[in-house]
Amino acid sequence: MKKIWWKHGVIYQIYPRSFKDSNNDGIGDINGITDNLDYLQDLGIDGVWLSPIYRSPMYDFGYDVSDYCAIDPVFGTMRDFKRLIKEAEKRNIAIIMDMVFNHTSHLHPWFLESRSSKDNPKRDWYIWHPGINKKVPNNWMAAFGGRAWEWDSLTNEYYLHLFTRQQPDLNWRNPRVKRAMFDVLRFWLDNGVKGFRFDVINLLVKDRQFRNNPYKLRLTNPRRHDQQLHKYDRNQPETHDILKEMRVLFDSYGDIMSVGEVYLDEGVRDPHLPASFLGDNDELHLNFNFSTIFASFDCHELKTILVDWYNAIGNRGWPCHVFSNHDQSRAITRMLKNDTVKAKLLAVLLLTQKGTPFIYYGEEIGMVDGKIPYKYIQDPLGKKYWPFHKGRDKARTPMQWNATKYAGFSAVKPWLPVNQDYQRTNVTIQLQEEQSMLQFYRQLIVLRKSHEALYAGDIEFMSAPGEVMLYRRSYKNKQCIVALNFSSKVKEVNCNNTCKLLLSTYNKQNSDVHTITLQPFEAVICSL
Repeated sequence: MKKIWWKHGVIYQIYPRSFKDSNNDGIGDINGITDNLDYLQDLGIDGVWLSPIYRSPMYDFGYDVSDYCAIDPVFGTMRDFKRLIKEAEKRNIAIIMDMVFNHTSHLHPWFLESRSSKDNPKRDWYIWHPGINKKVPNNWMAAFGGRAWEWDSLTNEYYLHLFTRQQPDLNWRNPRVKRAMFDVLRFWLDNGVKGFRFDVINLLVKDRQFRNNPYKLRLTNPRRHDQQLHKYDRNQPETHDILKEMRVLFDSYGDIMSVGEVYLDEGVRDPHLPASFLGDNDELHLNFNFSTIFASFDCHELKTILVDWYNAIGNRGWPCHVFSNHDQSRAITRMLKNDTVKAKLLAVLLLTQKGTPFIYYGEEIGMVDGKIPYKYIQDPLGKKYWPFHKGRDKARTPMQWNATKYAGFSAVKPWLPVNQDYQRTNVTIQLQEEQSMLQFYRQLIVLRKSHEALYAGDIEFMSAPGEVMLYRRSYKNKQCIVALNFSSKVKEVNCNNTCKLLLSTYNKQNSDVHTITLQPFEAVICSL
């Protein structure tokens, strides 16, 4: 069958500040990524999603954009970016940009104009309000602390910011804003970008009446933002109209991909909301379901999440799957307590589901959360809520390339401390070890790419002994069976047919079997 890169391939997320420093200033950059495209090609990657590299004052490390059509000097130049595109194309790797469309930097020229006077032509490009009885317009809270409204003494009105006060929210009800942002998409598409990841895409449109958000009955989270049910500051129906128009633009460019970030209220798991942003296969191409990120290492829980996700999507679009990203604790630490045996099982689960798998940089070598003292914290969220929330830096530590000082990431002290295990956990060592995590990922991705049932087939969950997840992947007359033992006990699964063992996390030799004997926390892939 004809492979579609974003549908049948494997996507790899890079946090550019932390991947590879090419000019020895302690910060990762574009040339550092370009110089390691061969590594990504050998791993089997089809697309690379870059966290923001636009010009930014870096109050939120690039998620506060001051120029959407320029590269920030800390990452390089537009010439460097075009070289990245060219070299990636040679290796059949698509470049995916991170689009921050809900808000800009407070230093963006649009906002500087908007706040200059109430009658400025760009005043309505952002969300302003005079307040009610000299108080904030409503009870909306910012994700990074405090109220979501900031008083601006220059024009004596409040502006909305659902994140930091340096990130004012755009007014997507203004058609001129939409036109300007669509032009940004065209700019990058014309420069060879093949896809976009959309930051907090469900926040674009807010309630016209600015109604108060209701509060939860149980207020267990000290962050007031998380105590609210976000009924009026997100998930408005007009967002779907915007995404439909966006999809028309993407389709006009050919084989382009879009993937959305849609977080639910704290403690809520409803796959129908993220699935709704796929429309009837006429909005986003993909959307993350973060229920897997907030799950525990439990067979029943993970199976329920996956089944519910498939049911919510139905025929409206294509699923995708993720266990780690730049905003959350790494799965190997969060779910597995740094257990590499279980991490191989989780890799099999990720790369054999129906849908597009997303790997977070370093996941393929078993990188764990960094232990970062408060004095080294860079993340504004960590600085605000320490020690309740120690921030996101722990998942953003420098990539561990080798056992030299600073893990081969840089020749100078990096912007974040390197993990203490870098002398044992790094790319160079794992390339030399046959049973390493990296070698297992490479074998697993090769296997996925060579079996249509695994990269394109349907999925059917089957009955299995307790704490075993068993499913069949089928494409036409080709079938694969995947069995995962989430327990510390030996389990047996009857195949009902002769199966050929293709891959095991225990490095078993390929053989024909009628019964699959699973060792503790073993995962196997068989063909029928």
